[in-house]
Amino acid sequence: MSQLREALSAAAIELNESQITALQRYCETLWELNQQMNLTRHTTFPLVVNRDLIDTLHLAKLCREGEKILDIGSGGGVPGILLAILRPDLEIHLCESIQKKAQALRKILDRLGLACQVYAQRAEVVLEDERFDTVTARGVGSLAKLFQWLAPHWAHARRLLAIKGPKWREERLAAEKERLMKHLVLTIADRYPVPGEGWESFILEIRRIG
Repeated sequence: MSQLREALSAAAIELNESQITALQRYCETLWELNQQMNLTRHTTFPLVVNRDLIDTLHLAKLCREGEKILDIGSGGGVPGILLAILRPDLEIHLCESIQKKAQALRKILDRLGLACQVYAQRAEVVLEDERFDTVTARGVGSLAKLFQWLAPHWAHARRLLAIKGPKWREERLAAEKERLMKHLVLTIADRYPVPGEGWESFILEIRRIG
């Protein structure tokens, strides 16, 4: 656990002991499963801390207490599982349409003792029947693709929080050209530097109006 503590200290991140223990266990389980399938490229503690954890910490600040959240395209559990570690007050649901990855998510959750719901389905199917306060997405697809998926389901999703890199403006322009921004309002909810990379990450909040 010393390597994880060193990475957290270098990034000036303070977590409580239970969170550190859970994060260590998460990484160990994720990397073990990653040998069988492609779940993550972040296979060192500095990468997990400086990319995955920092993104999730900023996302966590934007979630109100007790929110019901659907993380789409959860993959290896970022940000969904990390959000559950940081914010146990939230009701986290994970959506991963690839069956093997969905099963990997269940194994990680079981190892951590977390009770998040996992849907081995596409987000559109889940949103047909359930309502969520917030939908989260990181590395799932372009803004245009996200808006196409969510277009029929905004009544069941109060807002979308999308973690994006600096090319998000190009994605927004592409979505506008496809007339996918009609009735949508996009704001920058947060922006922050990515350690050692020289560029910023953005968390975009998108809501439907009218």
